[in-house]
Amino acid sequence: MRRGRGGHRKQCKMKVRGPKSGFRKTIIYRRELRHNTTPAEKIFWSKVANRTFQNLKFRKQHGIGPFVVDFYCPEKKIIVEIDGDSHATDTGIENDQERAKYLAGLGYKIVRYQNSDVLNNIDGVFEDLSGRLSQL
Repeated sequence: MRRGRGGHRKQCKMKVRGPKSGFRKTIIYRRELRHNTTPAEKIFWSKVANRTFQNLKFRKQHGIGPFVVDFYCPEKKIIVEIDGDSHATDTGIENDQERAKYLAGLGYKIVRYQNSDVLNNIDGVFEDLSGRLSQL
């Protein structure tokens, strides 16, 4: 509470951010990721930026809790991950499963595409994504 004119108490309206908005610890990391995107992420972003795909808003390198997701559409609560070779290792698979469990617990749907799919078959990727979005 703070004091308004005449000494009356006034309720402060502060925007409280929950675990969905991302931890402060990830801010610098998210900024770095946004500036150092992979070629596949650049191609995907060029197709979804500024509501160019089904008039949906996408966010790039968005923080949700302790995790940073590649692309997030708040209107559909869908996360799109563009996976490189590091996700195919045992550690990468374990980390992805942990993230998926946490994010699914918050009600998010995760869709994964390989870098090679985005680079070599972008039309197929968006055809698949359109189908998945129509099911939501």
